[in-house]
Amino acid sequence: MSTLLTALAAAGPLAAGWSVHTVWMRRGLHTARRDPLTGLRTRDGFTRRATVLLKDPRAVVVLADVDNFKQINDRHGHAAGDALLKATADRLAHYVGRHGVAGRLGGDEFAAVVIDDHGTAADLLAVLHGVLARPADGLDPAVHTTVSLGWVRAADHPGEDLSGLLRRADEAMYAAKQGRAGVRRAGLGRLFATWSGRRAGRRGPGAESAPGVAA
Repeated sequence: MSTLLTALAAAGPLAAGWSVHTVWMRRGLHTARRDPLTGLRTRDGFTRRATVLLKDPRAVVVLADVDNFKQINDRHGHAAGDALLKATADRLAHYVGRHGVAGRLGGDEFAAVVIDDHGTAADLLAVLHGVLARPADGLDPAVHTTVSLGWVRAADHPGEDLSGLLRRADEAMYAAKQGRAGVRRAGLGRLFATWSGRRAGRRGPGAESAPGVAA
């Protein structure tokens, strides 16, 4: 019995140390999947959750890009630009809610996947477009811009993966930006016949590297 007690006593600190190490690793993994500026999921964290959500045929994929963001940085400084990105991320996360997912893909580009329970995605995204255009709290009212949105229903393209749907949403977003439409839904076919399936000069949101409504 004394031998057993001695062994258990020796193993106690080791088990406690391993437990602390496991918690530390989990926290590190969680942090790695969160963007330090906005708190949204990074591309990896977003992809993991979005892939699960896309199993639901009601899923809608949204791509958001801040308009004229470079001009904001140039005129008002990077701190103002960062605050604008944070405000955009907070508003997008509020729109997505607990049952969807939002992520920052990089720079001023964001993505989301939501479950459209009532078929009202077009109306809700029109409202979101207006919300995203409001000046950020605490900033000079001059520091504001619009955000172009492109979206696509997963059910319109059965069997297409997240990368393909993001590409379609990206093309719709670019069309919205070019046409000053604010929000645009991806059509059932390709929007642009570029050699890569994406708009020229852009790798697209599915790559591995790091105001109105058309419904």
